[in-house]
Amino acid sequence: MELTLSERIKEGIVILDAKGQIVAGEGADRLREQLKAMAEAGPANVILNLAHVDYIDSSGLGALVMSFSALRKKEGTLKLLNLTRRNVELLVLTKLETVFEVYDDEQSAVNSFFPNREIKRFDILAFLQQRKKGAGGQ
Repeated sequence: MELTLSERIKEGIVILDAKGQIVAGEGADRLREQLKAMAEAGPANVILNLAHVDYIDSSGLGALVMSFSALRKKEGTLKLLNLTRRNVELLVLTKLETVFEVYDDEQSAVNSFFPNREIKRFDILAFLQQRKKGAGGQ
């Protein structure tokens, strides 16, 4: 499935809605190029909404990490929103949950850019513990 990206602004923060797959070739390249252009335009704070991304491969992960680095070099950042269960597991497996801030609520992700606002981060540990209990029948 081809990756489509649509950009919107909420309270001055760029929200990039992705739909499809972030995989080797056009998908990963499209994401990397769009985020690179944002980084080069100046300090950009970006929330990447992955609610409709059903698959990310190693090239897609590389594109995320490279984009994160490019934005950080220009004093911006990349935060992730609405990861599917599979994509959360992928971040944990690759230890990238220590790199990216992850949110499951758009307003909390936006609030994270404003120091005086309350934020609620996605609790990856609680997610994994809940999954383990469900799988074990406990």
